Amino acid sequence: MKFVIDMMGGDNGVKATISGTKEFLKKHNDIELFLIGDLNELSEFKDYPNIHLVESKTVLKMDVDPMTALKEKDSSLMVAVNTYLNEKCDCLISAGSTGALLSAAVFKIKRIEGITRPCLITSFPTIKKGKKFVVCDLGANNANTKEELVQFAIMGSIYYSILYKENNPKVALLSNGTEEEKGSPLCKETYPLLKDSKSINFVGNIEARDPLYGNIDVLVSDGFTGNVFLKSVEGTAKIMSQMIKDAFKRNIFSMIGYLFSKKGIVEMKEKMDYKNVGGALLMGVNGVVIKAHGSSDTKSFLSALENGYNLTKVDIVNKFKEELFK
Repeated sequence: MKFVIDMMGGDNGVKATISGTKEFLKKHNDIELFLIGDLNELSEFKDYPNIHLVESKTVLKMDVDPMTALKEKDSSLMVAVNTYLNEKCDCLISAGSTGALLSAAVFKIKRIEGITRPCLITSFPTIKKGKKFVVCDLGANNANTKEELVQFAIMGSIYYSILYKENNPKVALLSNGTEEEKGSPLCKETYPLLKDSKSINFVGNIEARDPLYGNIDVLVSDGFTGNVFLKSVEGTAKIMSQMIKDAFKRNIFSMIGYLFSKKGIVEMKEKMDYKNVGGALLMGVNGVVIKAHGSSDTKSFLSALENGYNLTKVDIVNKFKEELFK
């Protein structure tokens, strides 16, 4: 496998990417890496036999205008995209600007034939052991049409089937009520199209509080709402973890209680830690492009690398195209 990593992107830049990449290399010696960034900051990798250092001169701001980003040819992101293409690499990973990454991927790597709008998709944990569901779109788009949401549902179903070996995944539309007539104007327009689609197993609307129970496989949303859902789940999990920690620190008796329940608490914390999600795949472009969390630290960037590794290993893009054009 050949990976390209934008080492400069994200809020934490090389503070996260260098340590995350080192941890990744401890687990995988079957990968050739192209690390893009300031060569002085990446000098500690110069003696690695399976690493190529590629210089970039600038770093895109997280709020950069996507079209402006395309013109910044010396930025770490654009150098990464061009390296991905020139070296015929298998996976591209960046924690940089979502809009810039989406634009660069669409204009340079190109969409898969028949895909109107790519979406960001990733897995979420549930209270059921070993059970996950996927959400699409998580923020690649701020506004979508009903036809695009139907396509997201199809893409999500194929993704879930490939990754989790489920032939008929349950698809639900994120809304503010389970009734057919509930939801935003977009939800109301999309519902009958999903209901009539022969390509998916549509089970109706679902409210944001219910997906984590593990009764659906694919959650469909426009990009804006999906991103709000993502951040809400992340925030709630983080706050609940802190509240539980504070509760066990109240007195000696609660601390003793923690010792008896420690294993379960640690398992819950690990399951709900968003840093284990591992970034999102930009589904619909002709390559494995992973958007790592913008605020990635070592753990979350490592998870993004692992996600890219796993998706590349299952040949997600080619299998997706085979299923899409059946």
